[in-house]
Amino acid sequence: MATTLHGSLPFRLPLPIKSSLTPALIPRNYFSFFAMAANATSSAGDDAERIEVESDVKVEDNNNDKKKKKIFVAGSTGRTGKRIVERLLSGGYGVRAGALDLEKARIGLPQDPDLQIVRADVTEGSEKLAEAIGDAEAVICATGFRYSWDIFAPWKVDNFGTVNLVEACRKTGVNRFILVSSILVNGAAMGQILNPAYIILNVFGLTLIAKLQAEQYIRRSGINYTIIRPGGLRDEPATGNIIMEPEDTLYEGSISRDQVAEVAVGSLFCPDAFYKVVEIVSRSEAPKRPVSDLFAAVRQS
Repeated sequence: MATTLHGSLPFRLPLPIKSSLTPALIPRNYFSFFAMAANATSSAGDDAERIEVESDVKVEDNNNDKKKKKIFVAGSTGRTGKRIVERLLSGGYGVRAGALDLEKARIGLPQDPDLQIVRADVTEGSEKLAEAIGDAEAVICATGFRYSWDIFAPWKVDNFGTVNLVEACRKTGVNRFILVSSILVNGAAMGQILNPAYIILNVFGLTLIAKLQAEQYIRRSGINYTIIRPGGLRDEPATGNIIMEPEDTLYEGSISRDQVAEVAVGSLFCPDAFYKVVEIVSRSEAPKRPVSDLFAAVRQS
C-alpha cells in the first residue's frame, strides 16, 4: 500500500536509477514513497515555543519509578513519534514527550502515569531544550519540518534543530542519542542524484542535505549515537519483516512506522546498535529477526 505525503503528485514519476547495491523493490509512486521528508514530515514537526510541563498531565509516583529508565522523545505527536512514545510506555520506560501543541499531545498520547508532556521547540536553542530533556537518560529525535512557504524550514528543524538537541544533551549529561533520519540522505555519493525521490525531497528546501549535515554533526560530537534511516513511511501495520542494511545501501523501499518505532526503541540500550548508521525497509520475503540480531549483523564502516 502506498504512502502519502498530503496527497500524491498528479503525474507518474519515472523509475529510479538502478544501482548494484541492493535488489529493487520499486514503489508505485515515488512522491508517496518518500513521505519521509524530515522523517516523513510528520514523523514529528511538533516542537514548541517554550518549555513547560503540561499542567493537565499529572505524573504520579509509583513503586517502580526509580527502576524505570526515562527517555525524552522530540516530535512526540508526529505519526512516528507517537508510536515511539507508545512503544516506550508499553516497554516499561518513563517518557518525557516533547511537543509543539500541548493540547494535541494531551489528546493524542496515552494517558499514562509514566508519561510527562513538555513544551519543546528544537529551533529555540539548547538551553530550553535542556530543561525539556530534564532527567531523561536518552533522547530519541523523531522531528520533521511541516511543509510551508518557508524554504528554510528543513534547515531550521532537520539541521539546526537536531544540532540543538545534541548540544542540549551535552548540557544535561545525556550520552545516548537516537535519530530517525531517511534513506537517500547521501544520495549524491551513492550515484542516485537523478533518482526522482532524491530530487523531490531536495526541492523542498534541500531536505536530505539538511539531514545529512545533521548526521555528520552527530557523528563528530562524541555522543553515543544510533542513526536510523527508514525508507518511505507507511501508516498501515507492517506487511513484511524488517531489512536492515549499512549506511548508503538502500535507495528505495518502504516501511511501517510501527517498525521504525520498534527499531528506535530496540536500539536504545543495545550495544550492537551503538555508533551505527543503519537503513531499514520491510520486505515480505525477509525472515523475522529480533532487532538486536539485525543490529549485530550490520558492520559499521
